[in-house]
Amino acid sequence: MSQGLTLRNIRMRIETEDPLYFGQKKLKLQGRDLLHLPKAVFKLMELEVVVVVVVVVVVVVVVVLVVAVAAAAVAEGGGGSGGRRRRKTYGKQDKVPGEITLLTNLQRLALSNNHLSELPNGFPRLKNLHSLHLANNKFETFPLEICEIASLVFLDLCDNLIKALPKKISNLTKVETLLLFINRLNKLPDTIVKMEELRILWLGNNNLRILPKGFGYLTKLDWRDRYTSSTLDGNPLISPPLEICRMGPEAIERFQGVGPNIDAQKQAEEEAEAQNKSKDKSRSRASSDANKSGSDDAKSNQNSKAAMASEDNRSRASSDATTRDVGVSERTAVSKTVTSDSAVKKSKLSTQAKRRRVPKI
Repeated sequence: MSQGLTLRNIRMRIETEDPLYFGQKKLKLQGRDLLHLPKAVFKLMELEVVVVVVVVVVVVVVVVLVVAVAAAAVAEGGGGSGGRRRRKTYGKQDKVPGEITLLTNLQRLALSNNHLSELPNGFPRLKNLHSLHLANNKFETFPLEICEIASLVFLDLCDNLIKALPKKISNLTKVETLLLFINRLNKLPDTIVKMEELRILWLGNNNLRILPKGFGYLTKLDWRDRYTSSTLDGNPLISPPLEICRMGPEAIERFQGVGPNIDAQKQAEEEAEAQNKSKDKSRSRASSDANKSGSDDAKSNQNSKAAMASEDNRSRASSDATTRDVGVSERTAVSKTVTSDSAVKKSKLSTQAKRRRVPKI
């Protein structure tokens, strides 16, 4: 690109038939193109792929820059004093131009093999970014701006100086590949186990001694089938031991006693226990109902017997009363008979006495 290259000329260099990125709008920048890169290139909102070839002295280094703007390689221009032109060098960059955040359609961005230690303000505006390459730089802390790009699927931060990961890394729920090989990590946050889409996780050559509890929840990790030295080798691991980790997430889950399979087993046991308790309660209720029914039957029988006894008593009492009444009646009748007989006798005696008193003529 010449110094006087216009935005129109830049647009004419955009390709769409690259077999690697077929159908995507790609711009390739290389060598001296980067010396006089006009800022207008950052207004090409339609760009999806930017390939940058950075030249260091005489050596040509190809930076695999997928979907992203090699604007990172913009070098300062200008002439020397006395009208003599100063020679330009094409070296590694220690800062990413802020204008790169205007390319909101970027899907892949490769900024590896530089001297970067931070990302520009507004970096989270790259909401469509799927793949981010930041390997072999000078990052001492994990860039928090990355945690706000929820669309990320691939993240490479190998060969940096990072000592810790932020808890917010769990926001990257779509990340399938996370490469942290060759850093200075002492521990991993517990929240990393929430990144359940992880398939490839490189943690080799760090200072890790312990993996966080619940690591077995990362069920999609390919550690068992595709374990490589980049995965965990080069760490002073104690819990779990390296030989356990090499067996995959299920082995780690069994070692830690925490994970989806153990949760499912506990849930099944709890459900079985709940069912047994429910059955016991049902049996207890049935037994209680049976006891109540038996008690009610016994009471009913007792009441029935009592009623029968009472009825018998009443019958006996009535019979006795009837018998007494009959006896009284009979005695009364006898008494009346006796009285009548007595009266008759008295009457007869009186008549006889009267007869005796009548004088004879």
